[in-house]
Amino acid sequence: METYGSILLIAMPVFLALVLFEKWYGWFKGKDTVRNMDMISSLSSGITKVTKEVLGLTFVILSYGWLVRHLAIVHLHANFLIYFIALISLDFSSYWVHRIEHERNFFWNNHVVHHSSEEFNLACALRESISVFIKISMFLLLPAALLGVEERVIVLVGPFFLFAGFWYHTQHIHKMGFLEKIFITPSHHRVHHAINPEYINKNYGQIFILWDKLFGSFQEELPDVRPVYGITRPAETWNPIKINFQHAWSLVKDAWRAKSWKDKWRIWLMPTGWRPADVAEKYPAYEIGNVYQVQKYAPAASAALQAWSWVQLFSLILLVSYWFAHIARINEMNGSYVYLYGAFIFLSVYSFTELMDRNVYALFWELSKTVFGFAIVFKTGDWFGIGAVSPLLNNAVIGYFILSLGVTAYFVYSFYKAGSRRVVKLG
Repeated sequence: METYGSILLIAMPVFLALVLFEKWYGWFKGKDTVRNMDMISSLSSGITKVTKEVLGLTFVILSYGWLVRHLAIVHLHANFLIYFIALISLDFSSYWVHRIEHERNFFWNNHVVHHSSEEFNLACALRESISVFIKISMFLLLPAALLGVEERVIVLVGPFFLFAGFWYHTQHIHKMGFLEKIFITPSHHRVHHAINPEYINKNYGQIFILWDKLFGSFQEELPDVRPVYGITRPAETWNPIKINFQHAWSLVKDAWRAKSWKDKWRIWLMPTGWRPADVAEKYPAYEIGNVYQVQKYAPAASAALQAWSWVQLFSLILLVSYWFAHIARINEMNGSYVYLYGAFIFLSVYSFTELMDRNVYALFWELSKTVFGFAIVFKTGDWFGIGAVSPLLNNAVIGYFILSLGVTAYFVYSFYKAGSRRVVKLG
């Protein structure tokens, strides 16, 4: 927990700087591919992901270490070749997990948030799932386990995938010559994120394009087919926590409504998008038809609301950074405090992204966050020992709670006067 938090303290500002640089570069070149509210939603999704990972809220059925100890035929010691084998094994595993997530109803919920942005940029790369509670990827590392590749090699190679899955989420890099034949490139990944009939469910690889070509899922970006991004059943919210569970909730409702017991059970592992015939007829779901007539989600957002959303995001980043920097001390204060902190982060994200959606219920969530925050300050004496850093910081946190509640109330009142939530569609 402490080690992961320390790594994130370095990684977070790097990723944030690259995301902001792409925004500036797009503006400078006259091709801005980043919308403010979409970017904030993506970054808030990244915050929920790292929070979940730090809290360790994922259950691994069989660890890689167990596989090596019980199934290894030989034991290979770490050298360049072994690291290469580990890289290939992880990429092979990633390909199949990724493909299963796309092609089966139940597993699509684990990945849908990553595709929920209707833009394609570095920020959307940070939209990662918090709905994965059981990891199946270790089963697909069986070849490496049979060769006895040490667990520490897999652990060391793993972080490389973090960046490898980030850099190619951009529209500013075009074709990359001979590298297109070996690696996943921005061009390949634009195809993967597109919902055009020619492109959908293609290019699942994370580092090497080999697996897609080998298993029939490769598609080149076509010069006359402009990629259209998003999901065929649009999320229509900036709230990443809602997006994480939308598909699962729709499956629950469809299973409940289905008359056939067979349909109630098989819906979970049927191809993504499959619905029982009787349910689809009685409860039709909107799905994009002509992708070139897509209207992007864009609730009316004044300059003031956009500015406040940035304030909320950066305030949360500061609070998360303090958590990661002092997680060992917070854990020593009380083992449950790290989970209280995590709950506060989730509640904060839910609250301010509801406000971005112009949802009047944002005031309820903000009030809940404020009460929870004050309860924490009361219980811990100050904000998780922040007074030890500077006595003024505890007052700053309390002041932030009061200001945040007041500003949220102001915006919600303005939404209510304007007719609750008014959505403006953009072509």
